[in-house]
Amino acid sequence: MPMNQLELDRHHELAAFLRSRRARLSPEQVGLPRGQRRRTPGLRRAEVALLAGVTPEWYTWLEQGRDIHVSVQFLESLARALQLDANERAHLFLLAHRQPPPVETFFPTTISPTLHQFLTHLGTIPACVFDPRLNVIAWNAASRVVFGYSATMLERERNLIWRLFTHPLINQGSKEWEELARVYLAQFRVGYGRFIEDPWWTTQIAELSQISRAFRELWARHDVLNMSEGRKSMQHPLVGELIFDFLWLQTVDSSDLRLLIHTPQNNSGTTEKIERLLACESK
Repeated sequence: MPMNQLELDRHHELAAFLRSRRARLSPEQVGLPRGQRRRTPGLRRAEVALLAGVTPEWYTWLEQGRDIHVSVQFLESLARALQLDANERAHLFLLAHRQPPPVETFFPTTISPTLHQFLTHLGTIPACVFDPRLNVIAWNAASRVVFGYSATMLERERNLIWRLFTHPLINQGSKEWEELARVYLAQFRVGYGRFIEDPWWTTQIAELSQISRAFRELWARHDVLNMSEGRKSMQHPLVGELIFDFLWLQTVDSSDLRLLIHTPQNNSGTTEKIERLLACESK
């Protein structure tokens, strides 16, 4: 049965994507000898087929945009052979299977200089960047003086869920805390669903379940939701109550990074208190 135009366009897009990823790799990058008489940059089709564990004919058909069906295992092998990052891997699956990869592998993420600069320029607005595990991986000065983040902290101490359920200064049991815990834990479960084969999650969940009754009870609800904004108040040990409107933002260049911004609520005195904290730190 002939393909319709939409299917034809999808196959052609997949073929063009594969050719572009193949062209950017050299034989040396994948552990193959360069050889002689290489007229064009990048890997040959036969070399990609060898790395992916399929016949050259099969891979050639895929690059020609033919209507062939490929397995998840083949796409995973192809993603490794072409050294695709997480976004490229997802794009490959969407083009080939019209759906995202069934199980994702966690990769440590990096922060661009532009995002670092953005955090710095927010001034008295605490902001930080989270990975899918809800580990804080970047923060600005306001976030440091308000929440205490530092480069010397262990990863676990910079995990939003771990801090929420174990930090001695957090007022657990209040109505506001319960709402935040429910929302953040539901987001944590979304990440767990994506990376369920990653043993990090099993260890984290088991240890939190052992030491926190509140975690056990909320985790048992199996809530999965995504709240992008809300209100939050906290007691800072030096300046007292701070009141924020918080906002979650998704970065465009990496779907694995999320930005959490705490905007001081108007007429709450929060901005002035953060200014005092920043001034004390600079002395």
